[in-house]
Amino acid sequence: MTTSSAGPCARGAFFYLEVEKRNQVAKTSPGQFFREVRSEASKVVWPTRKETITTGIMVVIMTSMLAIFFFGVDAFFSATVQFLLTFLG
Repeated sequence: MTTSSAGPCARGAFFYLEVEKRNQVAKTSPGQFFREVRSEASKVVWPTRKETITTGIMVVIMTSMLAIFFFGVDAFFSATVQFLLTFLG
């Protein structure tokens, strides 16, 4: 499947751009790149100190709850396996 001279050309499952399009790369100077990075970084909304502390506390609480849950599940299976092994020996 080949389309116009600037369109994609299908070869198997891969699509390749025509030769004219392959050599066209958006070029930007390092200064322009860093200005764009700085502009995008200024749009980031950082959480407040209170939000960060609250989120940290919630992570510790949820991690503790999961640790207790998995400890209980592990203890249950361990007791079950020990009980079943008593029949073998």
